[in-house]
This record gives sequence, C-alpha cells and structure tokens, in this order.
Amino acid sequence: MVEDEEIKTTVSPFAIREGEIKTFDGKDGYVSINQIIHKINLGHISDVHFQILDLINQFEFLTSRQIYQVLKHKEVEIKSQDKLNNKLDQLIKSKILTRYYFNSEEGKGIYRIYCMEKMGKYLITSKEEECRWQPTDNTKPVALIKKRLAGNQVIIAYMRKSKNFSSYRVKPQITAKLSGKTFKAHGEVKIEKSGKCLSLLFECVRREEDWKNKFVDRMRLYKDFLENFVQFDSGFEIKPQLILVCEDDKHMVETFKEIVVNHLEMDNYKIYFTTDLKQNASSLDKSLVEFVKDDATGKYKAKNVEFKLLG
Repeated sequence: MVEDEEIKTTVSPFAIREGEIKTFDGKDGYVSINQIIHKINLGHISDVHFQILDLINQFEFLTSRQIYQVLKHKEVEIKSQDKLNNKLDQLIKSKILTRYYFNSEEGKGIYRIYCMEKMGKYLITSKEEECRWQPTDNTKPVALIKKRLAGNQVIIAYMRKSKNFSSYRVKPQITAKLSGKTFKAHGEVKIEKSGKCLSLLFECVRREEDWKNKFVDRMRLYKDFLENFVQFDSGFEIKPQLILVCEDDKHMVETFKEIVVNHLEMDNYKIYFTTDLKQNASSLDKSLVEFVKDDATGKYKAKNVEFKLLG
C-alpha cells in the first residue's frame, strides 16, 4: 500500500465534485441468516470478518484503505490490501456489508465506500453489542457521507501518527447550552501527555450546496456550547479544542471569512483549521492553521501552528 506521505494528489478524495451522485455497487438478491450461520460454522466468515464489521459499526462509512489502516494499527493479521478486499467481497456477497461509489461528469470515484447491511446488524446485536444502524442510513446524500469519511480519516491519522493519542469517539453528541439543541461533531480525538488530557473536536466542512449557510448554523451551535462551557458539559472534563477540517487551503480562507462576516469569533478561544490532505503528512504537529490579525493593516493572515503535543 502506498504510504500517506507518498500520495501526490492535490485534490482531496473527500472534496465535493459538481453533479456527483452515489451509485450502488453491492449485491442484489436474498441471503438468509441460516446461510450466513453455515459460513460461520465452516470458518468462511472468521474473526477478521467480525473485526471489519465492528469497524463499520463504529465509523458508519469507511473506504477499504481506511479499514486496512485501522486493522494494521490494531495489529490484526491482514497481509495486504488485496487480502482485505477479498474479505470485503465475501461480506458483500453475504449481504453483511454493502458498497457504493461516487459518480460524476468527471467519471467514477477512485474508491468504494463500505457500510452496514441488515445481516450485519443481526450479527452485531447477536454479540449483545449496540448497533444503531437503520436501512435509511445508507440513503444519506453524498455531502454527509463525505463529511463522515473526512472525519474518519482525521481520527485514523491521529490514531496512527500521534504518539500522544489516547482514544477517539465517532460522532460525539454535544448540547448547545442556551438553545438546548443537540448536534454531533464529526469526530473527537483525545490526546494525553504527562497526565494532562485534551479533547480535539473535528467539524468537517464541505463545499456542498448552500454550504455557507449550513456552516454558519453549525458554528452558532458550537459558539453557544463553547462560550458557555462549564466542566463536564456534554461529558468533557475541560473545554475541547475545535478544529475545522476543510477541503483545501482556499476553502480554509473561505470558511474563516464566514466566521468573521457572521461574527462567530469567540472570546479568548482560538479556532484551528486543517485540510484533508494535511492528514497525509508523516507527522501532524504542523497540520493546524490559525488566522491571525495584523494590527497594522487590519487584515488576517494564515499561520501554521506548531502543536508538538500532536507529534
């Protein structure tokens, strides 16, 4: 498998493409639970298959590359990406998982997206584990799926590359203090050093239709939560650090502009920015950006933040 830092693309695979649609690439037809149980009894569906299923249950949508990276990090015995793809095909044929790809005028996307099927939920719940998947989850639009994939990629990057990585949560639920509205961030990573722990909250922003208004609405909820934060709100021991994950450098500037224009800055609180491709670096300690105001000109300038805790 090509290492992250060897990837040469200048456009994120999780960026929005004009006219993009989600296309089914799974298996039609019917598979009974008895057929699946028979495959399990014969050893054709093994512990590795169940670990793949557990990851899909946690992350909701994953590419095969993302699955491979997490399995290798967890030191699961999987020899190659091709071997993993064979196991994914077996899960597709048994309708335990299903698969999609993105299609646009530019052509097919370069990756497939894996998600849960009904039989997968049966197997998860048979182990007395929680599975909140519903069939309607697979009907989510392209933009929501790409936000999920981008959020998952950030979590996986910190898991693999930050020596101070402690734990993660997918879609942590947050309650805005004054409005009382609940919403979910796209990911949380806890980093810990010398007994001190900091939660990083990731909000993925995509150039979807009407994205500016949608982003402003989300930021108002974050502003409500963070400016009125007290210890243990939404389960956070200390105020978390918000990081906005954008499609590219230009998109970071566009996103920051919306914050300024709509007066969404926060007193005594910095909002950091990053992009999808910055997660490909071998180290994440220089992956964050902040916008600093020049007192002389009154203009803002992007500045790289050296965050050694992320090394």
